[in-house]
Amino acid sequence: MDAQSYAGNVPLEAHGLYNLGPVHWNMHVAVLVEHALARGEGVLATNGALVVNTGARTGRSPKDKYIVEDPASKDNIAWGVVNAAMPRPVFDALKQRVLAYLQGREVFVFDGFAGAETDTTVPIRVVNEYAWHNLFVHQLFRRVKREDLLYHKPEFVVISAPNFHAVPERDGTKSEAFIIVDLESKVILIGGTQYAGEMKKSIFSVLNYLYPQQGIFPMHCSANVGEFGDVAVFFGLSGTGKTTLSADPTRRLIGDDEHGWSDNGVFNFEGGCYAKVINLSRKKEPQIWDAIRFGCVIENVVIDPVMHTPHYDDDSITENTRAGFPVEFIDNCVLTGVGGHPKVVVFLTADAFGVLPPVARLNREQAMYHFLSGYTARLAGTEAGMGSEPEATFSTCFGAPFLPLSPTVYARMLGEKLEKYDVPVYLVNTGWTGGPAGVGERFDIPVSRAVVNAAISGVMDTLEFRVDPIFGFEVPVTCPGVPTGLLDPRSTWDNKEKYDAQAKDLARRFNKNFEKFKDVADAVKNVGPKA
Repeated sequence: MDAQSYAGNVPLEAHGLYNLGPVHWNMHVAVLVEHALARGEGVLATNGALVVNTGARTGRSPKDKYIVEDPASKDNIAWGVVNAAMPRPVFDALKQRVLAYLQGREVFVFDGFAGAETDTTVPIRVVNEYAWHNLFVHQLFRRVKREDLLYHKPEFVVISAPNFHAVPERDGTKSEAFIIVDLESKVILIGGTQYAGEMKKSIFSVLNYLYPQQGIFPMHCSANVGEFGDVAVFFGLSGTGKTTLSADPTRRLIGDDEHGWSDNGVFNFEGGCYAKVINLSRKKEPQIWDAIRFGCVIENVVIDPVMHTPHYDDDSITENTRAGFPVEFIDNCVLTGVGGHPKVVVFLTADAFGVLPPVARLNREQAMYHFLSGYTARLAGTEAGMGSEPEATFSTCFGAPFLPLSPTVYARMLGEKLEKYDVPVYLVNTGWTGGPAGVGERFDIPVSRAVVNAAISGVMDTLEFRVDPIFGFEVPVTCPGVPTGLLDPRSTWDNKEKYDAQAKDLARRFNKNFEKFKDVADAVKNVGPKA
């Protein structure tokens, strides 16, 4: 069944899309699954999820992202490696080639929204070459009621043509892949990559540009809320536990990846979740396990060739296996996507060096310092071209690839929100202890849940703390649900001298990384670790 009667009131020709093949508008999930299966784009697993393979690129391609230069925004963009500039004539020429490529081809169109706060929501449209990509955006973004589709006017349009490969010497790109944001024409052009996450992250990047102008702090974080309205926010990069820790059976999930913090409180940018599923088990992550069912898309998960049973512990395709599903697949979700002001903010890091404690309390200046630092470990496969071992890195604001503005803009907004609403901040290490990755062991999920629960419940405020001699933050001496020995990372190492050397090395890395921030107050600079 085609949904032509549910076409939006803005024709595709308005975006330069002419002479297309069959156009499928705002289709039901079941119909999109049927199309994907009929076109050979994927197969069904035994749990009902659609299993797809994204080809050579199984993660984001940050080196292939561009922003088109235009007079209105050029003075605001933090140009550089993250925000590479593309001249307008180069973009226009490439766009015309993509539009010509799509002529005569079957496409799938999704009209929806980004941002759950009614007054500031951004209408979007996504035009896809693949049916499964359209299923993905249908589940990940906020959906429009059928009766409202005829009144939908997209503000930003994503045109995704994964089978169109750029020619670098002709198209001005670095490779065959490209993700280009044009803030003037409000078009996002994607090609040369089948990885679906590029679509959601490109919209996130746009909101990171638009929302600060409205006084809204955009955050790469998950969020949940307890029965008494106590909102918790979790910052962290992919693989640090945002989805896992926010999908708590005892709390309601607001969202798993992208939120805004306005004068009204926290709101989800999306309508779905995009969870890493490597080594997924029902015992440790029951809510995510149960969410993987019909209507869910799972990327690059190995399945049994005969029985189609997913093997979540098989990383032979990539360690960055993913599941995309609507937030309502989590039983205790917040369907409105909105909550109050946070009671607690958590920074998640996967410390590959095995140096940091499972939890530390930060003051306001330390919170801004660690927010700007964004220390974590990039896990294998999260980005194209990475090896098999974890790699320690600093990703500004826990989301450097998605920040069009200067990082200090976002850090100042964080500091202002923390002060205005008197919100405590905790640094939680979900990484390694007893040694670096490959030697030590990773913290169990119950340990991370225990420190988070202590922070949210207020129990953490009643505990005795010690000041870490190198990093300067406060570490609890005891914490309910956490073996006491784990709270002192030095004691978990067999060789204490090696720990000391590793800790000082990490401290120097923090200091070296922070040298790039020139317009930061001395009160923030001076709270860095002491090597």
